[in-house]
Amino acid sequence: MAKSNVSVDIKDTLNKLTIEDLNLKGKRVFIRADFNVPINENFIITDDSRIRSTLPTINYAIDEGAKVILASHLGRPKGKVDPKYSLAPVAKRLQRLLNKEVIFVEDCVGPMVQNTVAKMKEGDVLLLENLRFHPGEEKNDEEFAKALSSLADYFVNDAFGAAHRSHASTTGITKYLPSAAGFLLKKEIEYLKGVVNNPVRPFVAILGGAKVSGKIGVLENLAAKVDKVIVGGGMAYTFLKAKGYEVGDSLVEPDMIDLAKRIMETLKKNNVKFYLPVDSVISEKAEQFAETKIVPNQEIPKGWKALDIGPASVKLFTLAIENAKTIIWNGPMGMFEIDAFSRGTFAIARAVADAYALTIVGGGDTDFAVHRAGVSDSISFISTGGGASLELLEGKELPGIASLTDKK
Repeated sequence: MAKSNVSVDIKDTLNKLTIEDLNLKGKRVFIRADFNVPINENFIITDDSRIRSTLPTINYAIDEGAKVILASHLGRPKGKVDPKYSLAPVAKRLQRLLNKEVIFVEDCVGPMVQNTVAKMKEGDVLLLENLRFHPGEEKNDEEFAKALSSLADYFVNDAFGAAHRSHASTTGITKYLPSAAGFLLKKEIEYLKGVVNNPVRPFVAILGGAKVSGKIGVLENLAAKVDKVIVGGGMAYTFLKAKGYEVGDSLVEPDMIDLAKRIMETLKKNNVKFYLPVDSVISEKAEQFAETKIVPNQEIPKGWKALDIGPASVKLFTLAIENAKTIIWNGPMGMFEIDAFSRGTFAIARAVADAYALTIVGGGDTDFAVHRAGVSDSISFISTGGGASLELLEGKELPGIASLTDKK
């Protein structure tokens, strides 16, 4: 369990119908889930957390007596049938997790699917084959969306990881069916939007990852809302370059230097405390057994690149986090997938987990990092969507949420 008892006021964050507003008894409910899980060459799922996160919505629909039709994408089959991206292994895992039969059908539209749906009884669960086997899914083709909608009485979106996409199964289908949010989607919005709009202070944002360009929107949106911004990862060296530091061969986006200067000025104007690494773990190569050194950032030599924050930066960032009441973290502090450059990210993961704060971790790499650091149980909320959580933190409206039916 998360250690924090800090709560957030999340009233009125989502003014859309939710699954609890629907009378599901005897109805066919089409649930768009995000079952885009890692599957190895032996067709074994190596991490089923995305499947587990949708179980509350599926179980609620079963308990209410609905006929549950599940749909998802997996990978990027580019509109063609590719057995490598079949959802058959997901059906097997789901069957085990639900402890009941999951009917699997080898397409998502057409007579075979319609016949199977027609035979369903209350409480039955059906999983359709990969939506992206059809080019109409990613093109948001109207006929394909209509074909999907013909299978059901209601649409429920619980795929936060795909909510920033305007596809047939996320937005197109909503034109034809009453559309509601599932429990996971609702929770994501409440945490990511509710916290940013109404944080308990001090509010700290930790941003990492490779490039400034990927986080500009987040920085600009949070500049007027946070009390502290901590920047690590590859993106930090563009800021250090903007401050006049020599950063050797570290990752720098030259066309982002002026913008980095502007962002720092904005943060200063808003009295937001801004933290950059003061030392780095450097190497000539991004390889496990390459020679490494720890140097102050003023002393990164030519030919060497910074690949992780150093121990002094870890201390500085940990102290900055210590009194926080709300923390949002998106992006690792270095190339943590290589052990030699993982210490900074894992140390920050532990500091976030130990903070007496409401802690929110963005999806993707950061999610993987907190799991690898062994602290995921001490984080208040881990988002399931990488791109979707970033866009929400940028203050953007996500099409998969905007298209749901408004609450009257």
